Amino acid sequence: MAVDELLAQFHEIAASPKKQLEKYLAQGKKVVACAPVYTPEEIIHSMGLVPMGVWGADQKVGEAKKYYPAFICSIMQTVLELGITGKYQGVSAIVIPSLCDSLKCLGQNWKYAVPDIPFIPMTYPQNRKPSYGIAFTKAGYERVISDLSAATGAKFSEVALADSNRIYNEHNAVMREFAEIAADHAVSAAQRSDVFKSAWFMRKEEHTAMVKQLNAELAQTPKDKGKIRVVVSGILADSPSLLEIFDKNEIRIAADDVAFESRQYRTDVPEDPNSLDALARKYANMDNCSVLYDRDKKRVDSILELAKRHDARGVIVLMTKFCDPEEFDYVPIKRACEAAGLLNLNIEVDRQMVNYEQANTMIQTFREMF
Repeated sequence: MAVDELLAQFHEIAASPKKQLEKYLAQGKKVVACAPVYTPEEIIHSMGLVPMGVWGADQKVGEAKKYYPAFICSIMQTVLELGITGKYQGVSAIVIPSLCDSLKCLGQNWKYAVPDIPFIPMTYPQNRKPSYGIAFTKAGYERVISDLSAATGAKFSEVALADSNRIYNEHNAVMREFAEIAADHAVSAAQRSDVFKSAWFMRKEEHTAMVKQLNAELAQTPKDKGKIRVVVSGILADSPSLLEIFDKNEIRIAADDVAFESRQYRTDVPEDPNSLDALARKYANMDNCSVLYDRDKKRVDSILELAKRHDARGVIVLMTKFCDPEEFDYVPIKRACEAAGLLNLNIEVDRQMVNYEQANTMIQTFREMF
């Protein structure tokens, strides 16, 4: 299949999560919603359920305002809005991790605002690396397993989890490969986003097969040069209006540090005779993310390394409005970029934004500085 045809398929899936939900329900499958940022999808997958990402939508908020103040992350607001207005009808449960204060609020509000879809909490430790942190994570996974069984009737098996861990590791690898190939070939910012976004709405083995085909086809096309290479960082980078501005200004995403995108695929499940222990160790091994405890701010160095390795000339931070963890990290990122001679741009993004004219002016100016 040609590259354009494959990219069109990814776009259709990324733009139509409701259609994907209805497809799986029609197949007799039970779907479990997975809230940001790190939900143990491997467990859900291993129990014969379909994990489906819920990161909100670009829309106005009405009903969710009854539960949230205006000054809170719009991802959380729109996830709750979609739940209240019945957009997740047919979902068997929602798993919500508690990696930031806004996520903690989402879980508690969900219990009362959307009582027909069971809320399953996943409580992660911030001190995730010591043995007691790994044991705490495993205990959290065991609770998720118990709650999923109660909500769906599905059974858990260590053998099935080992297979799901392998499937997710394979998906991680093909997504990392795609990011590298897209950095040097004719893939627009919008098309790149479609490939990452569609992964949230598909079973991973299905998505892996499509991305493998795309990678093979792209690798046979000529490399595409001449655009300004940047690293993009943030929680979310899927606004069509904003990505269109990137493409109009010939900004190429050479690599990303985006929670919705490449942060998901950096860390594989390690080898371990016990598959649940292995999954807990995966979380312990994760680093370089604003919602993971990082006393030494190693994430800053990782962003600079990304820029150096991918010959990027600048870093664009897409700052989710009212996201405290990202805001705390921005100052050291800005200082490090300045010290390294990298241009840095901070653009505020919000699920309820419809006009990116200010961002357009900033990106045009950014481009003219090269």
